[in-house]
Amino acid sequence: MSLINKNPALNALLEASLGTVTTQENLDEATIRNGVDAGSMVLLGNPNHTNVRATLVGRPATIKVNANIGTSPMLNNTEREMKKLASAEEAGAHTIMDLSTAGDLDGIRTAMLTKSPLPMGTVPLYALAKKRMDADCDPTDFEHQEFLDEIESQAKQGVDFMTLHVGVTRRAAELAETGGRVLGIVSRGGSITARWMARRKEENPLLTHWGEVIEICREHNVTLSLGDGMRPGAGADAGDAAQWEEVIVLADAGRQAREAGCQVMIEGPGHVPMNLVAEHIATMKRIVDNAPLYVLGPLVTDAAPGYDHITAAIGGSIAAMSGADFLCYVTPAEHLTLPDAADVREGVMASRIAAQAAEVALGRPEAVARDREISAARKTLEWDRLTAAALDPLMVEHRRGEHKTEKECAMCGKFCAIRMLDGTL
Repeated sequence: MSLINKNPALNALLEASLGTVTTQENLDEATIRNGVDAGSMVLLGNPNHTNVRATLVGRPATIKVNANIGTSPMLNNTEREMKKLASAEEAGAHTIMDLSTAGDLDGIRTAMLTKSPLPMGTVPLYALAKKRMDADCDPTDFEHQEFLDEIESQAKQGVDFMTLHVGVTRRAAELAETGGRVLGIVSRGGSITARWMARRKEENPLLTHWGEVIEICREHNVTLSLGDGMRPGAGADAGDAAQWEEVIVLADAGRQAREAGCQVMIEGPGHVPMNLVAEHIATMKRIVDNAPLYVLGPLVTDAAPGYDHITAAIGGSIAAMSGADFLCYVTPAEHLTLPDAADVREGVMASRIAAQAAEVALGRPEAVARDREISAARKTLEWDRLTAAALDPLMVEHRRGEHKTEKECAMCGKFCAIRMLDGTL
C-alpha cells in the first residue's frame, strides 16, 4: 500500500488541493502524487488547521521559505508576534514556525493558526519544557507519555509540521561533548534532549516511542520535520562525527515513518563554510533517501553578527542549488536578540532572494522568466513593469521615492547609459 493510501488525511488533502497545487507549481498530478508517495515531496496541511493553504515541499516543486517567530522569556508580547506573523506573510513566506517559549503558548498557537493560512510548525518539546519550568522544576522533569500527549494536543490544534529531535541519541550527545567541538550543542531542542538523557541515563524518548509518535502524526497528517539537534553552531564544527551520527539516525527514523504512511522532512546543517555546503547537502540527500531537506542557512561565516541574514542567504543559495528544498530564514537579529517585524521582513526577503538565485541557476522557467522580465523593463525604463516583476515591489517604490516621476533613476539621471544609446536622450 502506498504512503498516500496509508494516510487518509493526506489522501483527502490531495484530493481537495491538487488542482490548486498543480497550477501553483506548474507540475502535473502524476508527478506530485508519485513524489509524495516516494517521500521526495511532502504536502503540508493538517485538516484541523481549517484554513490551511496546502503547500508542496520537495523537488521539483519551487523552493520554499519558512519564517520563525515566537516569544521568548525576555521579550514576551503576543501582539508583537502577531505583527511578525503579518510581516512574514506580506514578505512572501510560505510557512511559519511558532517557536514561543514564554506566555500562553496554547493561546499564541491557536491565534496564529486561526489568523494565518500558512502551514505552521512548532517544536512540541518547548511547550513541555516550559510547563516544567513554570512549576519550578527542571525543564527535563517529564515522562515519555507527557511528551506524546503534548504532540497529540498540538496535532489536534492544527499544527501542520513538527520539529522532533529524534536523532539526538546518547551516542550523538557523547560525540558532541568529546569530539572537540568549538561550540557544543546549539539547538535548544537538542540541548534539552541531551540533558534529559544525561539526567535519566535513558535513550531519547522520541526514539524509544517512535512508533507512537508516527501514529499520532499520521492521523492528522502532521509532517515530521526531523530536527537537527546536532547541527554545527560554528563553521569549525561542520561535518563532525556528531552531525553525521544524527543524520544517519534521522534517515532510519524517516524510513520507518514513511513505511507507516507519515510524511517526513529532514532538517539540515547550521554553520557550514562555503566550500563545504554543496557536498554536505548532496551527502545528506543521499543518506536520507532524497527526502525534502529543510536547511537553516547554512551560515557560511561566523564573523558577521547583525548581518546573518546575508551569511545565511549566501549559504542558502548554494544549498538550494545543490538539492535543498526548503530554506529557513535567518534575520539580522540572529545570535543577538529576538527579531521584530522589520527583521522578519528582511529575513524573508533575504531567503526569497537566495531561492530565486538558486532557481535561476537550476534553469527553472518561472525564475528565469522573472529575471528576463526585469531586464526587459530596465531596457525600456518601464518602472511599473519592473516593479510588478520584482521580488519586493514595495522596496522598488520606496527607493524610487522622490524621483518616481523621472524617466531615469537618480543614480545616473541624464547620464543614463540606456538612454545614451537608444536615441531618446
